[in-house]
Parts: sequence; C-alpha cells; structure tokens
Amino acid sequence: MTERIYKTLETEEIKFLRLQFVDVNGVVKSLAVPSKSLETALTDGIGFDGSSIEGFSRISESDMSLKPDPDTFSVFNFNGRKEGRFICDVYYDDKPFEGDPRFVLKKNIEEMKRILGENTVFNVGAELEFFLLNNDMKQQDNGSYFDFAPVDLAHDIRKTSALHMINLGIDYEASHHEVGKGQHEIDFKFSDALKTADSVVTSKIIIKIVASLNNLTATFMPKPFQNDYGNGMHLHLNLSSGKKNTFEGEKDFELSQTALSFIAGILKHSKAICAVSNPTVNSYKRLIPGYEAPAYISWGRGNRSSLIRIPKSKNKRIEFRVPDASCNPYLTFSVLLRAGLDGVINELQAPPPINYNLYDLGIEKIKEKGIELLPSTLKDALKELKKDPVVKSALLKAYDAFMRAKWKEWDEYRLYVTQWEFEKYLNI
Repeated sequence: MTERIYKTLETEEIKFLRLQFVDVNGVVKSLAVPSKSLETALTDGIGFDGSSIEGFSRISESDMSLKPDPDTFSVFNFNGRKEGRFICDVYYDDKPFEGDPRFVLKKNIEEMKRILGENTVFNVGAELEFFLLNNDMKQQDNGSYFDFAPVDLAHDIRKTSALHMINLGIDYEASHHEVGKGQHEIDFKFSDALKTADSVVTSKIIIKIVASLNNLTATFMPKPFQNDYGNGMHLHLNLSSGKKNTFEGEKDFELSQTALSFIAGILKHSKAICAVSNPTVNSYKRLIPGYEAPAYISWGRGNRSSLIRIPKSKNKRIEFRVPDASCNPYLTFSVLLRAGLDGVINELQAPPPINYNLYDLGIEKIKEKGIELLPSTLKDALKELKKDPVVKSALLKAYDAFMRAKWKEWDEYRLYVTQWEFEKYLNI
C-alpha cells in the first residue's frame, strides 16, 4: 500500500498532502504538509493543538498528532491542482485518542465483532441531500423530484461531483433532483460503516467545492427554507457475515429474527439516537409531519411515514429515515449499531409493522394507538440521550464533549432574539 502511495506522489508530481479529520460536530478539519513528510506522518504522526478543536482536549493536554490511514489515500484534483489526501486517526501520548469520532466507530465495530463474530460486517448506505443556492441565497432552480434539464439546472454539477467521487474510490451509486426547489441527492452503495462514514465526509467536501467553482453554495442544512422540504440523510443498514446477509429471512422479502430484533433495538433507543443523528437546533424544524421526514417511532414495509422503512428488495436491509447531513456520521453509525446490538443481544421483539400513512391520522389518534413521538427539540433529545446508558456508552469518551457542545448550542439559541419574535412581540 505505502509503495503505491509513494509511486503516485512521484509520478503525478504531488508536492503537498492534505491531512483530514473531523471534530465532535462532524466538521472537517485539515492540515497541509509537504509530501516529503509522509514517512514521518505514517510513523510518528504530525502534531497539532488539540485544545483548539471542538471536543478534543484541554489546554494542559493539547499536544496531539494525526496519523494518516493509508487505506484512505486519494488524489484531490480541482482545477488542475493536485494534492494527496488522507483521512487521519487522532493520537494522544502515542495512543489513539478515545474522543476521536473515527476511533469511536472503530471501537463499536470491534465490540460488534466480539459479540457476533469476527466475520460480521455492519453495512451502511447513505442518501445525501443538499440544496444549491445562488449568490442571493435563493434556490438555484424550480425543479422537483427526478426532473431533467432544462428545469433541472444542476445536472452537470451532480455529474462532476460524482466523477470526483469515483476518482477518489467512493462507491457512488446514483444522483437526481430531489423534491424541493434546488434540492438534490447523491447516493452511495452499501459498504462497511467506516468506509461509508469516510465517504460521507469526503463527498460533502467535493459537493461544496464543485458548487463553489460554479458560483453556487451547497448547503446540507436540515431545514434551510420554512415552506420547502428539508435535507435528510436516510441510512440503509444491515449486518452480514461472509457472503450471508443476516437480515434475510427464509422467504423472499421476509426479515430474519436478527433483523427484527435490530429494529426493536433502534426503536427502543430512537429518542436518544435523535440527539446524535439530528444534532442541531435546526434539525427539529425538519422533523414535522407532511414533509417526508418521520416524526413517529414506528416501522413498516415500504412506508415512508415511518421512522424505519423496509424497502422491497431481495438485498434485505432497513432504512432509518430520521438522520440529516448535519450529523457526525462516525458517531451516528456508532449509536445505531449499539442500539441495534442491544436489540439482538436481548432478543427484543419489534412491534407490529405499520403500513398506513401516519401523517393522515393526527396527533390524537397517534397517541390513542400508543405510538410515541420523536423529540421535538434539540433540548428534549439531549435529555433523552443523558438517560439512555446504551446510546451514551456507544459514544465512549466523545460523550462529554458532544454534550458540552450541544448544550452550548441550545443556550445560544435560547438567548437569540429572532426577527419573527421582534415583530410579533414588539408592541406588547
């Protein structure tokens, strides 16, 4: 692997390396070093001030280092400027830093293998939604679901983004115009959770760069417009062992008991999961009935009003529909895996599936049926996370940093006076 990397750097005359990682909020951080520093980076790491990164370390413990993961090497090539790119693992005192979100996911995968067997793989496929905005911050076009040119003005942008993804080794699957005006979606093929998380982080960078080169702004904000659809990141999940999909039942389109227990675990912990999968104040303006984002804790076959949908496919999987692209994918995949494992370990039983449109019932009938609601604010979700030991444990040492960052965000929101409030209450 390293020989191939050195050869690529030499033959393509790459002078700089881009070392990337994410903070606890999932924000990409980056450090550029000369290519000649690769050997040092791989063996000793490249030092940085961890106290300046959200959720990492105190000033008294700030000397941290980045070690590139050779498996993530790729060549960024925008406008003819080539850079070698690595996603890095964070180290402290020559040991993996336990608050690094990527480390958190790795440890949860290790725990899964310990429980279910070394050959077990947690597979994730992601559907990444985003808006493209003009310089005036308005939607780029008036297109809708699956529209084509000339109504869809972003076909070339999606295609260029996809080509960059393919060149970087990302398992790109499809792209299309989404339901909202100026809204788009790019999907990834099923892959192991760590690779998919890396792909999500990288693809967001690519989409933003390509949009910028076309004088546009790409936003993954969950609900940027009051009267339009929000940006989700639906996740397709299953477990496999060798060539066997352990979610497959004995008959076509049936789920195995493992899958049903995995669903039960996610439903049980979904309120706490929300704090991680939907981690911003704005996230909860998307989770309202009527805009294809789930608001109720339920599951169903082919039912897009449910929190968990079972697509009609022989490649048996579950679709978790609540997350948005503001989440940290490493932490989100971690809590989903741990919640699902709780269901499998304890043989939890999923409730009966719901195969009717929940949005047609109204809140009162929903409550009469005993169906619970997801948290309606970030504050409520953080309270659920605090009291859920399974989801808390999945975050390892990132838990405290995550909670500090999110409570700080909630407090900032509480203190901010909006224009709507000012206009509504000025004459009281």
